[in-house]
Amino acid sequence: MLRIENRPIKPNVTVQVPGSKSYTHRMLIAAALSDGRCHVSNPLRSEDTLLTRKALQQMGIRIEDRGSDMEVQGAKGKLAPCTDPIDLGNSGTSMRLLSGLSILGQGDYLFTGSPRMCERPMQALIDSLQQLGIDARSVNGTGCPPIVIPGGRTSGRETAIDCGTSSQYLSALLLTAPCLARGLAIDVTRGPVSQPYLDMTIHIMRLFGIELKHDGYTRFEVPGGQTYRAGDHAVEPDGSQAGYFWAAGAITGATVKVGGVTPASSQGDVGLADVFGRMGCRVDHEPDGTAVTGGDLQAIEIDMGDMPDMVPTLAVVAAFARGTTVIRNVAHLRAKESDRLAAVSQELAKMGIETYCGEDELHIMGGQPHGAPVETYNDHRIAMCFAVAGLKVQELVITDETCVGKSFPNYWEVFKTLYQ
Repeated sequence: MLRIENRPIKPNVTVQVPGSKSYTHRMLIAAALSDGRCHVSNPLRSEDTLLTRKALQQMGIRIEDRGSDMEVQGAKGKLAPCTDPIDLGNSGTSMRLLSGLSILGQGDYLFTGSPRMCERPMQALIDSLQQLGIDARSVNGTGCPPIVIPGGRTSGRETAIDCGTSSQYLSALLLTAPCLARGLAIDVTRGPVSQPYLDMTIHIMRLFGIELKHDGYTRFEVPGGQTYRAGDHAVEPDGSQAGYFWAAGAITGATVKVGGVTPASSQGDVGLADVFGRMGCRVDHEPDGTAVTGGDLQAIEIDMGDMPDMVPTLAVVAAFARGTTVIRNVAHLRAKESDRLAAVSQELAKMGIETYCGEDELHIMGGQPHGAPVETYNDHRIAMCFAVAGLKVQELVITDETCVGKSFPNYWEVFKTLYQ
């Protein structure tokens, strides 16, 4: 349990955030599929990314952590058999990307995770793999983990995927496709949500020399028999983690700059700074980072389908704005580490803020929040975004503050650098 100190923060401060979680997952996978030794610099070391690293090692990939970087010995698109279960905790990214990747291996791979992970949907990917002649299955018949994926048995190259809940199913197929003899042709039947994450996947594949074509986001063609080319690559600073510090500037009136995070990134979450600009903040995009200065916050209406992880952060800032903020296209947030729509509504209610949580939208009636004990639901993003509110209100307490280890292990140390 952590009580957030309600005291002045620096009027002008620059913070540094760690490497991108989403980039690190994808970069490690691309390096693992490559034709030689790769150096991945500035990787994020968090619970989720270390689960991906461990799982790749279980599948025969040699990865050495050298402090400043990770050295990955690529296996030329082939994975070793794995008789032990692969436990991915509550890392949805690891589960979706690696279970798709396992068709490049040999024998059956059993993927499991935490109790919450075993409630998170995987049926869309299972269905898509079955269309390729792969006997993928949910062990308990729920469409959720534990799941079994047989490797080395692909018979088709045409498949369809429902990305209405997550774009990670499609990212898994895209990352895998170049290493299949015939590649893949993929039709998207719904969605995709979180399109910038697909752009990130494609960007990283092209960095490693992979060719692919796509017609918007509805059909993707990836030629087979390609090789990920080994090389040295750097992980960008995490645009998602930048959002908490921009939020701190938004509600306090201070200028908070996040070093190294700019609109040039393919991370969609860097767009949150401009969302705060629409609410009345000043946003300065500079060559070495982006700064947000708080202003007279006004409610907005916005579609957040491309930035779902930033919805809780936006909701906390909206609690301090005049008017009712309406956030749309957010139904898929119910299938995250927690039901984030319910979690945000319940915790804002404790702080005296009225909300409306619909099937696909969230309304926040801005007002004067007060302190409260905030339940985190073992969800790192709930902990980090609600901590920001404690800079503005008295007596805000975060329960189970250690859950930030999932994506930002030193969050509380960086958070303290805001104070005068």
